[in-house]
Parts: sequence; C-alpha cells; structure tokens
Amino acid sequence: MTIMNPKRILQGSTRLRSLPARAFLVLTVVASLAWSLGFQFMQSAHAASYCQVSYTVTNQWPGGFGASITVQNTGTAAWTSWSLTFAFPASGQSVTQGWNGTFTQSGQNVTVTNTSYNGNVAANGSVNPGFNGAWSGSNPVPTSFSVNGNVCGGTSATPTPTTAPNTPTPGTTPTVGTTPTPTPTTGPVTPTATPTPGTHVDNPFAGAKWYVNPDWASEVTTAASSVGGTLGAQMTKVASYSTAVWLDRIAAVTGGSGVTRTLAGHLDAAVSQATGSQPVVITIVIYDLPNRDCAALASNGELTVANNGLANYKTEYIDPIANILSQSKYSNLRIAAIVEPDSLPNLVTNLSMSKCSEANSSGAYVQGIQYALNKLHAISNVYNYIDIAHSGWLGWDSNFQPAVNLITSTVKGTTAGVNSVDGFISNTANYTPTTEPFMTANQQINGQPVRSANFYQWNQYIDEASYDTAMRNAFITAGFPSSIGMLIDTSRNGWGGSGPQGSRPTAASTSTDLNTFVNQSKIDRRVHRGNWCNQYGGIGARPTASPAAGFDAYVWIKPPGESDGASQAISNDEGKGFDQMCDPTYHGSQQANGGNLTEAIPNAPLAGHWFEAAFEILVQNAYPAIS
Repeated sequence: MTIMNPKRILQGSTRLRSLPARAFLVLTVVASLAWSLGFQFMQSAHAASYCQVSYTVTNQWPGGFGASITVQNTGTAAWTSWSLTFAFPASGQSVTQGWNGTFTQSGQNVTVTNTSYNGNVAANGSVNPGFNGAWSGSNPVPTSFSVNGNVCGGTSATPTPTTAPNTPTPGTTPTVGTTPTPTPTTGPVTPTATPTPGTHVDNPFAGAKWYVNPDWASEVTTAASSVGGTLGAQMTKVASYSTAVWLDRIAAVTGGSGVTRTLAGHLDAAVSQATGSQPVVITIVIYDLPNRDCAALASNGELTVANNGLANYKTEYIDPIANILSQSKYSNLRIAAIVEPDSLPNLVTNLSMSKCSEANSSGAYVQGIQYALNKLHAISNVYNYIDIAHSGWLGWDSNFQPAVNLITSTVKGTTAGVNSVDGFISNTANYTPTTEPFMTANQQINGQPVRSANFYQWNQYIDEASYDTAMRNAFITAGFPSSIGMLIDTSRNGWGGSGPQGSRPTAASTSTDLNTFVNQSKIDRRVHRGNWCNQYGGIGARPTASPAAGFDAYVWIKPPGESDGASQAISNDEGKGFDQMCDPTYHGSQQANGGNLTEAIPNAPLAGHWFEAAFEILVQNAYPAIS
C-alpha cells in the first residue's frame, strides 16, 4: 500500500488550487500535520508488533559482568537478517566479548548483527545473543532497544553484584596482585544458539547442553557417598559436569573386555540427555595411533607401526568411529573430536626416541591423523580439534614454530585442507595453569625477565592463555581461517588449596631475587613443569563456552579422578606400561624434570582407571573452590 503526502495531493488538485491563497495554505498545513501524525502512528504501531527484547545481567562482579539478550520476532513475517541496537546508560559500560551475534560499539551505542547461522528468525521465533562486558562506577541496564530500526518492547533484569574480583582474560596481561574470579560452580552455563540441529556452527559448545558421562558420574557419586561430610558433598557436585569420552582402544568403539559403554552407548546417552530443541555437545578423544605415546610408557597403545598398525588404525578404529558417528539418529548431536593428544608434538621434540622416530619415518602419525580428519570432517556435525601439547612443552622458540609448521603441513595435506579442523586444544590431561595471575613472562625482576627463572628456563609462555593466543595467531598467519577456536583442558589446572609444594599464593612476591619471586608468586606448585603424572593439583575452571575472544571453550578432557598412569608395574591387556614418572619415589632425568622427584600421588592404578585418592585431592584443591 502506497501512502501519499496530502500536501502533494492538494498541490496536484486543479479544483483545490482555485481556493483563495490563505484558505489553501491553511488546508495544506492541516492536511500535512494530519498525515505526519498518522504516519508516525503507523510507525509506532509497526514497532510495537515487530519485536520484543529481554536483557538480563546473568553474572556480575567488580568491573565486569555477563549479559544474555533474547530478541523475539513478534511480527507476522520472518526476518532474513536482524540488527539490534541499544545504548548503555553509563559511559563506563562496554562489551568485551560476545556470542551469537557480531557486536560493535561506538561510545555508549551498541549494535549487534546476526551471524551467518542465525539471520533467519521466524514469526514468534527468537535469537539469543549474549556478551561479557566491563563497567566502572555503575552498571545500569539498558531500557530501549530497536531491531531493524523498529523500537521494541523490552524487559531488563540484573542480579545482586558479587564481591569476586575480575578474572584475567586469556591473551591479556593480568594485573600483578589481582586474584582470578571464581567461575560459577553450577553446571555449564552457555549462551543459547538457534541454528538448525545438525548445522555446522562456528562454536559447537556455545548454546549447547554438555554431555555428562553417566559412568564417570556414577564413580564420582559412589566415591562421594563413601566419603560423606563436606568433602563428599563437594565431590557430588562435580558429577554434574561434562567430561570427554576417551576412545583409547578399539574395544572402546566396538565393544570388548572391560568396556562398560561403547561409543554408540555414549552417543545414545547423549541423545537421551537432550531437552527441547537445545543441542547436546559430546566430546570424544581420538587416541589410538600406532606407536601411541611414543616418548612415554603409561599410555602406550595396542597398535604398533611394525605390526601393520597404520592399516589397522584406519580400518579397525577410524572407520568404525566414522560409521557410528554418521548414523542419522546422532545427526542432532554436536560431536567435538579431540584428535590424537601428544602425537604431532612428539615428532617435534622426541625423535631421539626409537618409537617416535619410527612413527615419523613411517608416516604413521601424519598419515593416520590425515585419515582421521578426512573421515570425521565429512560428517557435518563433527568438529575436529588438533592437540598442540602445552606451553611447558612447545613454548620455546626452538619448538614453537616447528610445531606450527608440522601441524599446518599435516592439516593442509587433507582433502579439505585447513577447513578440516575447527580449532586446537592445549593442556590435554595436563596441569599448566590457564593464567598466572601475579606475573607475566617478560616482567622484570631485578633486571631479569620472569621467563628466565629456573622454573621457566627461558620459555616464552608461562601459562596456557598466552601460549594459545600466540599459537592461534601463528596458525592464522599460516593460512587457517580466523574463525578457528581454541580449547583449554582445565580439569586439573586450578592449583587451589595446598599440597606437598605448599599453598596457593594470594599475591605477588615482594622478593627482588628472581627465582624466589617466581617460586613465591606462581600458582603452579610443581617443582618442575616436566612433572605430569598424578600431581597434587586441583580442579580448575568449570566447563564454559566462549570464555574469551578466540577461545571456543574451557573443557574437561581428562575426567578428574582418572589416573595418569600406575605408580608401579601392573599386568594388563590394555597395552599400558609402567612409567617411572608415575612413581613418587623416582627422581626423573635432567631432561625430563630436572632430576627432581616426580611428586606423583602414590598407589595409582593404570592410566584411565578410577583413582579415588587423586580425585579427593583434586576436589580439595579446586580453584575456584567447589561450594
């Protein structure tokens, strides 16, 4: 319908133009005013029936907050794209990192536009962008919202501010003397996404419900029941969190001795945990290369290069995994695959070990990973994340770029090239802190950088956040898309409470001696970064989607309470050997851990087996504390 300006109608009428000039002028003014008011009324009526916005502050702490926005299409026609605008009431408010929308800010004015997957919004449908923000002075909620230029109805809510201090953001330099913010101890809280189930999204963890392994949860609750008291109550709460499923032998995929639930069994359980239209994300670990764990013994695998291992890996392990994952009944799941921890990093640093040298010269690691990526990437709801070890392994200049080059060449050798992976993961089953809150690598102590201390040995990176950020930038420079996301395994890197190495520091040391300053300031309480087996650590940040820009999630890949390796030789049919780094009475080599004691927890069972004593320690030393 075309609405014409009455002034033009009057001016275009021969009969009305014959009126006296003054009368014509009065009539024109009246008609124009009536048209203007009527047009504005139509605009207002359109807006009132066009959109509804709900803005909720979900979490708030001094200097920071999280917010969730629900934008509903209350009109009768679908949107093919959307642009939400609002203004912060206070000048000190800002968006620091968003999800399910592209956020831009100019002054106090914020614009959020749709992503590639959520532009279409049906009538009565909704989208749910969200963000983390910063504030100073006050944090009032916005009261006026518009979508595509139309003013919306809206509601706002804010929680009572907490007293927790701000958390250092991955990739930024923490302020010396600050303390990290406790992560919420409820179940994983993730922003809600609206893509069609099965659609390959940018971040599989965002907007999803996270799979809880019922077998691991049962072990946790059984142990909690036997312990009782305050510790037992804390242990019970841990059972609600998502952990990865390790496919560490063929039997874990297809069934066999000692396997209580196969891959299909876990996928079936994940489907049963779905509620409504929210997708479920389940994380699996692809971990059975021939000559696996070539530089260690605790997790040696069942396949060997010399015994047709690569062919068996493809046909007996990867092919069955791909066949199961591609079944239509699992198409609504999001399946995050952690691809072969420690494998490619071993080819960077450990070729002096015969098994690693054989894995390299035979092409077993590279070809096996390429085969796995090709098979898994072909399934649209599978997301591949390549392991990049951790900062204490590849952080030195001599290791960093060679690792980037090897991983890049491996991935580019797949059918889809760099598009066959969705990101990278660090700290898998390790203990390196996400951030060191009281110092930075290049901070000067009496004229010496922190990274030159004995504990860091000139490593460029003293924590996972800075290492991952640098790795991500290096991969993008090497040709990977800027959409790649990083994961950090935070299942055991909390380092709260106390242990044989002492208690967690609460502030930076005042010492002017470099080594004293580092030893008193670092939250990583190990005597050496090379100590990796069953440490007296603590549960770290809870599984969380989109914790910072460039990071897809903090995840628990190593289920807390599962052993890293046996503290003494144990006969088994799982191909797992005895590694002395798991023996608490053993002094390692100068290369492995500086010749120090391993600091491993005693009486440990085989790798991957339930280790209740270690779980209790992890819960007691959790940071943030479990309450």
